[in-house]
Amino acid sequence: MNYDVMIIGAGPGGIYSAYELMERKPELKVAVFEGGHALNKRHCPIDGKKVKSCIHCPSCSIMSGFGGAGAFSDGKYNITNDFGGTLHEYIGKQKALELMNYVDEINMAYGGEGTKLYTSSGSKFKKICLQNDLHLLNASVRHLGTDINYVVLGHLYDHLKDKVEFFFDCPVDTVEKMDGGYAVHCKNGTYTARQCIISVGRSGSKWMEKVCNDLDIETQSNRVDIGVRVELPAEVFSHLTDELYESKIVYRTSKYGDLVRTFCMNPKGAVVNENTNGIVTVNGHSYEDPSKQTENTNFALLVAKHFTAPFKDSNGYGESIARLSNMLGGGVIVQRFGDLIRGQRSTQKRIDESFMTPTLNASPGDLSLVLPKRILDGIVEMIYALDKIAPGTANDETLLYGVEVKFYNMEVLVNENLQTKYDGLYVIGDGSGITHSLSHASASGVHVARIIADC
Repeated sequence: MNYDVMIIGAGPGGIYSAYELMERKPELKVAVFEGGHALNKRHCPIDGKKVKSCIHCPSCSIMSGFGGAGAFSDGKYNITNDFGGTLHEYIGKQKALELMNYVDEINMAYGGEGTKLYTSSGSKFKKICLQNDLHLLNASVRHLGTDINYVVLGHLYDHLKDKVEFFFDCPVDTVEKMDGGYAVHCKNGTYTARQCIISVGRSGSKWMEKVCNDLDIETQSNRVDIGVRVELPAEVFSHLTDELYESKIVYRTSKYGDLVRTFCMNPKGAVVNENTNGIVTVNGHSYEDPSKQTENTNFALLVAKHFTAPFKDSNGYGESIARLSNMLGGGVIVQRFGDLIRGQRSTQKRIDESFMTPTLNASPGDLSLVLPKRILDGIVEMIYALDKIAPGTANDETLLYGVEVKFYNMEVLVNENLQTKYDGLYVIGDGSGITHSLSHASASGVHVARIIADC
């Protein structure tokens, strides 16, 4: 065998697996295979001037590379079992929280010191939300910011680069079960190890599905979250973001009984493009450095859709909606809330005449031609509900970017060690369908690394 452990994917799960293996058993030979670029080579060409929209790079630097899709996120580590995945159902609630706090300690030691830990525990907004039929979820959130998050990742790479062998721009084609271990087949060769950790994130969903089919590993369909990214003046939500930073608020619609939730809130942040499997969707970033902050706050409003037999391709459903947006707008569509309510397409003239300046160059359009009525009705209901606790949310000039889709990998059948039916083959992070966040994915990596190191 070439290595003791091979890790496929250098996102949060893969990084913290490698880190913990080196901390616990530095004599192990570990290799990390990543389809994207090294951190210092990850650059999105969109500059807002010469390149204004996605040009479909062969490897999307926003979604792939060292740090995974979270590298250029706003660096929010939510320490909670209330959302972000179901890791606690496998390893226990207390252990999951302990691992998330351990990851937080590592982040602080590698450049995150001085960043703030927010908490919704005991917040007065819990009562205010309940009084308006909204539900604020419990969480502690460490906000690193896109800039400090990058610093932390850089320090972690510097710490690991001489201890672990990294293969960048090296996508793995297949994983093979062998006597006494595993082989990964890449374009530049085949590598073997006694144990293998797969941590390919959401962008690796199609690849993960193929691996499970090839190895006859049981899976079950997961949900898909579909919605829009809301952008409005930062002052509208400042009373919430100043205290909580990230407020996870859930609302049950009166019309359909669907759950709509806020997600990935970015105070004084920017709306950005995201490329998943060639489909352009929308996301948000924010920075800790005041000089990089904007006058706007953005957050997602998402409706979760679960499917039952005979249909089980939830990601395919989400992709079809995103492709429709790309077809109509050439990428992301933006619409003023007032135009949506009046049933009219937004125009560049009306957006330019607004008092708020958009942070993303998107095509003015009509989201009602893209989003299914049930989902759009839920989003409109939620905006009016949020307007009760943050007046101004339902203003005409509030911008809605679409579509935002959160693709969740099908849930891979693993045990409490996150091990498949094959000894030594583990599936962790968002690629497992079990975690849906930076903190949960990182914690899953630490969990598996400790199991391997203690063998």
